[in-house]
Amino acid sequence: MTETVKIISPIDGSVYAERSLASPAEIEGAISRAKSARHAWGETTIAERQKILSHFVDALLLMNDDIVPELAWQIGRPVRFDGEQRGVEERSRYMIELAAEALAPAMRPEKPGFTRYITREALGTVMVIAPWNYPFLTAVNSIVPGLMAGNSIILKHASQTLLAGERFAAAAESAGLPAGLFQNLVLGHADTEKLIASGAIDHINFTGSVEGGRRIERAAAGTFATLGLELGGKDPAYVRADADLDNAVESLVDGSFFNSGQSCCGVERIYVHEAVYGSFVERFVDNARGWALGNPLDADTIVGPMARGNFADHVRQQTDEAIRGGATRHLNTRHELDRPGSPYLAPEVLTGVNHQMSVMREESFGPVVGIMKVADDAEAVTLMNDSPFGLTASIWTRDLDAAASLGGSIETGTVFANRCDYLDPALVWTGVKDTGKGGGLSEIGYANLTQPKSYHLKA
Repeated sequence: MTETVKIISPIDGSVYAERSLASPAEIEGAISRAKSARHAWGETTIAERQKILSHFVDALLLMNDDIVPELAWQIGRPVRFDGEQRGVEERSRYMIELAAEALAPAMRPEKPGFTRYITREALGTVMVIAPWNYPFLTAVNSIVPGLMAGNSIILKHASQTLLAGERFAAAAESAGLPAGLFQNLVLGHADTEKLIASGAIDHINFTGSVEGGRRIERAAAGTFATLGLELGGKDPAYVRADADLDNAVESLVDGSFFNSGQSCCGVERIYVHEAVYGSFVERFVDNARGWALGNPLDADTIVGPMARGNFADHVRQQTDEAIRGGATRHLNTRHELDRPGSPYLAPEVLTGVNHQMSVMREESFGPVVGIMKVADDAEAVTLMNDSPFGLTASIWTRDLDAAASLGGSIETGTVFANRCDYLDPALVWTGVKDTGKGGGLSEIGYANLTQPKSYHLKA
């Protein structure tokens, strides 16, 4: 009997879709087709790839009217936000355009009698293991530059967002990508690890949990496959005394609660200088009250359910622990849908928190944020670094020189000033500590999806 995966919708607990897991024969066939397809693809020019991948992006964007309600049913994303098309287009178009420069031979200084240069060659077959929280945005970070660099792609999407994988596959077919160059496989954990361990995969890009990253590393051990791992986060923000509070409040509320807080670079902890702490908290709480919980299919809903009830229960437990430890909850919203076991969870703002509480130390990945008062920059940096994670950190100040200086002391992959929760495709997306290894986007993203090859030619 064929094993299946069911997508249980957070909207009402119904089975939204069901798909069969790939059989061993289907997995083996996919590997064979990927290897065959990439050789012909490697003969195409960058300009030809740019044209085809541009059509791929076009095809994906044309599906958005169908994708938006699918996202609501799969992960609870409110339809009012119109899916992920803007970010998908920005990142994809940039990386397509950048390819000619990023993949061009790097010529060495002139040396009489010699021609010397370094090229970037495709790695081979790249496996993209994509998460459910931003099922399109996270995947395009690897899919588009991976294909542009000459690789074949095997996509394994999260079980909660299998339809996203099918949308990518449909776009690839519509754009005329060679058969087998891009393939979407429905895999369980065991088959995923078995495929990685087989040695048939040359590079794995994984976005997910820290434990998931460890399992990927164990599976890949001895295969010499390269890895890109974007794992957990507990991203901090620091509001200095000279911050534009209106901008800081509006941006940080959005950064804390958008997508029900289910963002790897969402803001989970905020440190505020004592001189503006009271004013900031008052404004933040007032703004946050406008983030109403509801059915994501309703155009007025700003906060939909989390993807699963156990995810919401984890945040409930963190919040309850903080309250028992002396924290104060400021919203305390009562909603008929928000009850134990339910994926519907109203946003919450906590003060009186400290770093003995899990809500300030461990990843929440939900609509809760803790706010702490600090005396100065030094205390803020110490607390920001008091975490096993390091993806992004934001500093809110009118003094950009101070922001840059402080950024040098923060253990993080990206330093923001006066913004948060955003990926600029011109900058590498990377992390430190338990957040992972490798990097995507920018020319560095291309470097991580290729291997160098040296030419030393004597006249």
